[in-house]
Amino acid sequence: MKRLVAVAGMLVLGCRSSAIPDSQVFPAGTPFRARALVVDSTRLRIIDTGRGPAGPAVVFIHGLGASMYSWRHQLEPVLVAGYRVIAFDNRGFGFSDRPARGYSNADYARLVVALLDSLGVDDAVLVGHSMGAAIAAEVALTHPDRARGLVLIGPAGYGIAVKARSPLLTTLKTLFLSREGVRATLRSMFADSNRVTEADVDQYYAPLAAPGAGATLRRVIGSFRFDALHGRLRSLQVPTLVLWGQGDAVIPFAAAAGLAQELPRAAFIVVPNAGHNVQEEQPDAVNRSLIAFLQHGLPATPPDLAAGRSNATRRSTPSRTRAG
Repeated sequence: MKRLVAVAGMLVLGCRSSAIPDSQVFPAGTPFRARALVVDSTRLRIIDTGRGPAGPAVVFIHGLGASMYSWRHQLEPVLVAGYRVIAFDNRGFGFSDRPARGYSNADYARLVVALLDSLGVDDAVLVGHSMGAAIAAEVALTHPDRARGLVLIGPAGYGIAVKARSPLLTTLKTLFLSREGVRATLRSMFADSNRVTEADVDQYYAPLAAPGAGATLRRVIGSFRFDALHGRLRSLQVPTLVLWGQGDAVIPFAAAAGLAQELPRAAFIVVPNAGHNVQEEQPDAVNRSLIAFLQHGLPATPPDLAAGRSNATRRSTPSRTRAG
């Protein structure tokens, strides 16, 4: 967090740069096609493909200021493994609608359930990153019959009270106002900032350059509780895989490990050489663990991904539990 605030202090924001044209926005150039779907009075941009026999639908929920692009390395491997893949630009983000309200934890959980209803999905494995992980857990808490499994990556929501006036979120509100700010923010989310490409910056900046994006970000930060899971997870029986990047400067190790410890049926894995955006920086490691979880449940989670401090906190279910 200190690194991100320092970046803000050094950065002089200029005029808005031109965003890439719509024809180049993800998933352009991939096997996937996005479409619009109105859910809970909000027009969402979604990907929904695959009807594989291997198991349930897998729903990907991105984090603050991101879009379905943040899952670009996961969608095809999970699809090829035989699963139905659903990803979407959440309310207020990407190229989905930005209404004046609807940004509380409960609002976002209700939106995910409404999306499942609209797509005819009874239950799904919910894969969330950061704020998206908090939303996935909220769905499991409030609608336990709709979450077959959880994969929480760099999860927000536990052990750290991120308020609307916190330096981190105040910085994000400022940095997202320009392409240079997006680059600086994105680089701070990686353990190795050199892994961030100009194409990544383009894809993150494109929806944030749209009118109203800054005002919506302020609404989200003012409405969403990033500490809402603390003390609520002990009753959650859904099998859960928690992944945390060893170099995460946003979510402390104690918060991620504490969340995993509170869950009755969870495995916790530290991914080396990764910052907050674990699934983007170390996609192969994340995909191996994710697909193993989908196919075999928690006991088959690859132990070779655990490193250092994770050994003391990594736990599996006492009996084999299948997520798929």
